[in-house]
Amino acid sequence: MKNQREEIQSHTAESGKSSRMVRLSMTAVALLLTAALSAGCAKDNAPSSTKTPESSSAQQTPGTETGQGKVTEPASAPSESSGTQTGNTTEGTGEKGTVKSEGHSEGLKETATDPESDAVLVNKQFGLPDDYEPKDLVYPNVPFTFSEKIDKRKMRKEAAAALEEMFAGAEKDGISLAGVSAYRSKKTQTSLFNRYVKKDGLEKAKTYSAVPGYSEHQTGLAIDVSGSDGKCAAESCFGGTKEAEWLKEHAQEYGFIIRYPEGKESITGYKYEPWHIRYVGKDIAQDVTSKGITLEEYYNAVKVSGTP
Repeated sequence: MKNQREEIQSHTAESGKSSRMVRLSMTAVALLLTAALSAGCAKDNAPSSTKTPESSSAQQTPGTETGQGKVTEPASAPSESSGTQTGNTTEGTGEKGTVKSEGHSEGLKETATDPESDAVLVNKQFGLPDDYEPKDLVYPNVPFTFSEKIDKRKMRKEAAAALEEMFAGAEKDGISLAGVSAYRSKKTQTSLFNRYVKKDGLEKAKTYSAVPGYSEHQTGLAIDVSGSDGKCAAESCFGGTKEAEWLKEHAQEYGFIIRYPEGKESITGYKYEPWHIRYVGKDIAQDVTSKGITLEEYYNAVKVSGTP
């Protein structure tokens, strides 16, 4: 009996121990469930981190789509009349702004892809690379209206040779020509352009002078010419001279064109300049002249009147 009682007591103790372990396990599970439910409630009550359409679109970069399917465009550049633009452009206020020499000016759009080409298009739309300078500048052996051997006598080698031939051809026809201004660095163009701006205001200056970096003179392929006496040099009265008439008739025979012809101001963006000739090579020169078109039209380029 004693042994049986001990077995019963032992069994009872083991059962009690097992019951306590079960109760402890159930308590632990209950605590875990409570903690999980509490965490879920806290998450539901927390502020949402999802962006609203307004905040999302406000952080988009220019050119990405907004919630309504529209495209956000970059902010437009300040108007020229304000006189102040970003990034190496116009400084000052109103018409009396000046232009910095470094960097492309006035927010213009394109850079010439082959500035070394004789046929390169340089105008108000297409500029030259920053700090561009021709590598083959020489002094053409022709008379100028000044005696100093300075940069504005220089032209690129091929253009200089063509100029010598043209001056010689003019002499045979009894026409004495003289150079007025050929190559012009960007630094010189900046100084010259700013002087015109101070004199006539920005808008008027741009009708007869190029913004720095967008001047044909910087190519070394353009030159202003006059009669040997220098009268009407780079002035409108040159258009009525026998020298101007000869150039209009014969320049293309030597690879030159009247770059800013009369009646084409809305295309070139510049006033008529019968004294400004540009070397493009004989084939293009004769094609342009025979058709009565501009270099812009020859390349089917966009009209540039009204661009900076």
